[in-house]
Amino acid sequence: MKILLSFLLVFNLGFSVQAQQDSLPLYKRFPQVPPLSIITVPDSTRFTKEDLHKKKPVLIIVFSPDCEHCQHAIKDLEENAAAFKKVQVIMVSALDHSIIKKFYYEYNISSYPNIIVGRDANYFLGSFFSITNFPSIFLYDKKGNFVEKFEGDVSFTKIAARL
Repeated sequence: MKILLSFLLVFNLGFSVQAQQDSLPLYKRFPQVPPLSIITVPDSTRFTKEDLHKKKPVLIIVFSPDCEHCQHAIKDLEENAAAFKKVQVIMVSALDHSIIKKFYYEYNISSYPNIIVGRDANYFLGSFFSITNFPSIFLYDKKGNFVEKFEGDVSFTKIAARL
């Protein structure tokens, strides 16, 4: 009887560990920079994970151009641009290319060579990161390891402190 009870206990424990693992969002189960593939603004070229510079931190911002928090975030990023000069900033949205392009020019993002803006047409990153709020910001260190997630109206001074 003790053997049967022990077997059932171990068997049940195995299922609960598996269930916890499956409930974790993908970005926590796979804590490396995801295999992104976006169409960049303004030139419509494909940008992938392989295009990232090695040994530089990566900041992925999933945003919506019509979101007020996102608009505030880009202004805050501009004010703190010096702190992010050596960081690869990837801004992605699933909205239409023309809407993202308008945002790109409105906020003069082309003056920041380390910021790539693009369209994630299949919303892969939104699903990978389990996005619930805009902007959602994900910081990876220079080795490509996940550091921290930031959501909503967050200060880029706070994000810079985690670099």
